[in-house]
Amino acid sequence: MITPGRKYIVYAAVALVLFGCSTIKTSYRITKGVVKGTIWTVKGAYELTAGTSKLVYRVGKFTFHVVRAPLHWPLMNEDIETIDALPVKEAIRRGKVKNSPYTVKGKRYYPMSVAQSKKYKANGIASWYGHETLRQKGGHMTANGEKFSPYALTAAHKHLPLPTNVLVTNLSNNRSIVVRVNDRGPFPSVHNSKSGRRIIDLSMAAAKRLGFYKNGTARVRVEVIS
Repeated sequence: MITPGRKYIVYAAVALVLFGCSTIKTSYRITKGVVKGTIWTVKGAYELTAGTSKLVYRVGKFTFHVVRAPLHWPLMNEDIETIDALPVKEAIRRGKVKNSPYTVKGKRYYPMSVAQSKKYKANGIASWYGHETLRQKGGHMTANGEKFSPYALTAAHKHLPLPTNVLVTNLSNNRSIVVRVNDRGPFPSVHNSKSGRRIIDLSMAAAKRLGFYKNGTARVRVEVIS
């Protein structure tokens, strides 16, 4: 469960690891969020920037370890055909992924702007993905070029900017966690065309924390907090 944050400004420690350089540690100011007054959100400190390969930040009690993936790694969702009308890996290399239009199996998707996303709140069905990576060799890349880990608190969303921090609440048990949206999906599959109606795909770890790992899906509320 999310507990109320303290009523004053706090700081999050962030480590930026530069290519070929030593680790640089700095602090970023974080301010109280607007979601029921209970979440502390990172302001301008949760994105990998040019020249950085690793980032660590916190939102309340949740810690996020972000790692840039090598470009030769396969995508988690290989059905993504283009981003910003470019080959996917080229768009990732150029950093044109945040809210650029993209295509999946010929269908074009238009993510919302950062300003629009700040008001996003929706109820719907959540599923989880990525278990197959545990049995595969090598690493896998999210749609914004990050290393995917089934053990991290991350998620895929069709329309939110990448990355975005969201509060996800399982409406059946009222458990809540913060996850980092860094991938695209869920989309209709050949086995289940209705899967595209789900509003978010969570990592294995997130599904376990929310208590629906064994069920596979759950009805949730998703709210942007940063």
